[in-house]
Amino acid sequence: MEAMRKPHYMVGHRSSLALVKEDPLGRGESAGTTMSEVTNCGKQDESCRWGPQHVGAQELSKLYSPAKRLQEWVCVVLCLGLMAANGVFLLTCFSIAHLPFLFISIVAGMLVADFASGLVHWGADTWGSVEMPLFGKAFIRPFREHHIDPTAITRHDWIETNGDNCMLTLLPMTVMAYSFATMSAVQLEARHVWSCFVYVLAVFVTLTNQIHKWSHTYYGLPQAVELLQKWHLILPRRHHRIHHVSPHETYFCITTGWLNYPLELLGFWRTLETLIEKVTGAHPRADDLKWACKVK
Repeated sequence: MEAMRKPHYMVGHRSSLALVKEDPLGRGESAGTTMSEVTNCGKQDESCRWGPQHVGAQELSKLYSPAKRLQEWVCVVLCLGLMAANGVFLLTCFSIAHLPFLFISIVAGMLVADFASGLVHWGADTWGSVEMPLFGKAFIRPFREHHIDPTAITRHDWIETNGDNCMLTLLPMTVMAYSFATMSAVQLEARHVWSCFVYVLAVFVTLTNQIHKWSHTYYGLPQAVELLQKWHLILPRRHHRIHHVSPHETYFCITTGWLNYPLELLGFWRTLETLIEKVTGAHPRADDLKWACKVK
């Protein structure tokens, strides 16, 4: 038990090396970050500890509504149905001449999906608030809950975990299905490589939150998933822990995580935040901090 309490330094926090304490589930608790409000909050009240006992996490969890659940169910059913149909169409259009280009399509789809996951993750983590009409409770709320109760996602079922990502890929999957139904065989063969890229991109976008959930699951993962994490074909657990060092300002890409280091090296997210703050006056992660410091 003493080994669990021993702090260590984790690389990835851009303002400084952050001192992190980890429990067996890999949840990081900041012990020396620039967010002094979070540290002071934790000292003032036992209810501020990260996890399901956190007051803010409990309030956010209660905001998950039946209407939101229905939206997720509809999106999952429609998306998976379209994805299955499009997959069959792609197989029927396959030609051996496409084979040299398929690998490029797959890698490109995974890279774009990783960047898209980072962009959405960064945007929802950094800006907006739970109080925003319609959008806030439906889409910002899970991001706020996740930072103060990182393992909440492991208690979500398949629908809650993947509903929103299925919604994101509904449009491209619908357009693809329409093209398969209306285009000639010659036209479909000519755009087969592009269709494969779009399909792989859609598959990885759809699976992003499931991959994210696996990165927080430390027991009972299928061996195939653990191998994919080990080979860094999907987001590894240790890699994602860097993001969960307060104030959660780095390593936003959560599909494969391939782009996290180069984007951090370029200061990509920091530059965007600086520009937006100068133009709008909004402070990054202000709403995230408010929920982290919520006490009874």
